[in-house]
Amino acid sequence: MSLRTTDDTEVIVTGVSLSRRRRQLRKTTESYAFLSPTLILLFVLMIVPIVMVIGYSFQDNVILNKSPEFIGVANYVEILSDPGFWKATGNTILFTVASVIAHLVLGLAFAMMLNSPLLGRFSRSFFRALYILPWLFTVAVIAVLWRMLLAPNGVVNFLLHTDIEWLASPQLALGTIIFINIWAGYPFFMVSLLAGLQGIPNELNEAATVDGAGAVQRFWNVTIPQLRPIIVSLVLLDLIWTSQQFALIWMTTGGGPIDVTEVLSTFTYKLAFAKYDFSLAATSAVLVLAMSMVLAVFYVRHQKARD
Repeated sequence: MSLRTTDDTEVIVTGVSLSRRRRQLRKTTESYAFLSPTLILLFVLMIVPIVMVIGYSFQDNVILNKSPEFIGVANYVEILSDPGFWKATGNTILFTVASVIAHLVLGLAFAMMLNSPLLGRFSRSFFRALYILPWLFTVAVIAVLWRMLLAPNGVVNFLLHTDIEWLASPQLALGTIIFINIWAGYPFFMVSLLAGLQGIPNELNEAATVDGAGAVQRFWNVTIPQLRPIIVSLVLLDLIWTSQQFALIWMTTGGGPIDVTEVLSTFTYKLAFAKYDFSLAATSAVLVLAMSMVLAVFYVRHQKARD
């Protein structure tokens, strides 16, 4: 009978380790190979444009000039000294905060109504289909629809017996745009929160009822705590999306009248394609990106904490 030496054992163990490492390396290489088309697209379509725009923000007279000059932070000083930028920022904050709060309140209210046992099966299905309709329309359809409804000779003025210029009035235009955005966006909250409500165990509400809790107490002490992770995620996502809203505003008011509905997205667009000042437009875009990244960081941290 022969015995293996220590050296032979070490050789075998080393060979097994190398074999495992090769398999792991092969699996990793295969994974990145499958991901490579998507990674290349992300790099070309997202990373490269972002880097280019950041570079443009430190130069003067880009695009139109073949040899733009590096001017440091002069563009940032100019854009931050522009009253129009701060007016657009204020409108963006008002537009975003009002829309997100209304989305949450309406979405939660409709979700609770649709989850109520007081509604019959047919009624629940009918109202679900009815309330989700605004979410099915594209932004272009929503803009055209509401421009027709709010026209001086439109349905809204006919029902109210008035001839108000809803989208052309300096006093009403911003509020009207906020209302349209609320109408278009609340179904996302409603559907998400309805799914969350249906995932709450009935035992929690039954135990709270046995302890003497009323409907209001069950709402604040059972429903809201169970929905809190979903609510935080929805609010952060909606803040990011709404703060970057462009198409709806551009297709309804174009940022007017007299800039009362001007937001950062339309302000940046006009700098580039109305004034052809691509350097300042790039600077404004970088500032918007920085604001969005702050919200994105909070969202990612919340998701990691939730997981």
